[in-house]
Amino acid sequence: MARVLIVDDDPAILEILGAYLRADGHDVREASTGVQARALLPEVDLAVLDWMLPGVSGLDVAREQRRAHPDFPLILLSARGEEEDRLRGLDVGADDYVTKPFSPREVAARVRALLRRSGVRDVVGGAGLSVNARTREVTLDGAALTLTRLEFELLLTLAGHPGMVWTRERLLDRVWGADDPVVERVVDVHLAGLRRKLGEDAARPRFIETVRGVGYRFRDGA
Repeated sequence: MARVLIVDDDPAILEILGAYLRADGHDVREASTGVQARALLPEVDLAVLDWMLPGVSGLDVAREQRRAHPDFPLILLSARGEEEDRLRGLDVGADDYVTKPFSPREVAARVRALLRRSGVRDVVGGAGLSVNARTREVTLDGAALTLTRLEFELLLTLAGHPGMVWTRERLLDRVWGADDPVVERVVDVHLAGLRRKLGEDAARPRFIETVRGVGYRFRDGA
């Protein structure tokens, strides 16, 4: 289904909520601090964040993630049930707000609903290209392609958001991670390798278009 990150400092919540999400077929990652959450966010499609975390709060992590990735799906968990707190959580960019104690079955349902609204899918692509986020298999016109990890992540990111223009800076943050000391030119190098494996004609790209002076996008309707 999707790669889901659960962030909570209560091991019982990680265990039971993780079990429900895995039963739905999701690839679940877990973290108990805001620092751990920051490191894992580039690897997932959706996050369920506890507000009150040791050190860096879930609210701060949600705010940072929303600024960096406006379309990233976020659910905030909190024992704070007052209307003012709920509004504050939504104002920082959470797509949904769940008050503790909660039903893990309900949270799993909210995850499914948010994934549907966000358009996160297991398999993306089009026009003969299939990119499976869960199995990490890529086929083109029925033939399997062998991609490097970075090539796969670039393709998954672009194909998962057809029509969206990604700057090199955003691709660096999403694929390499904000703390990885690499330069924007690296994006061009890896995309060139990816395009060769896709058999792309630079003048008439089938899948990945260059947006001059900005970055790249996967052709909408490819």
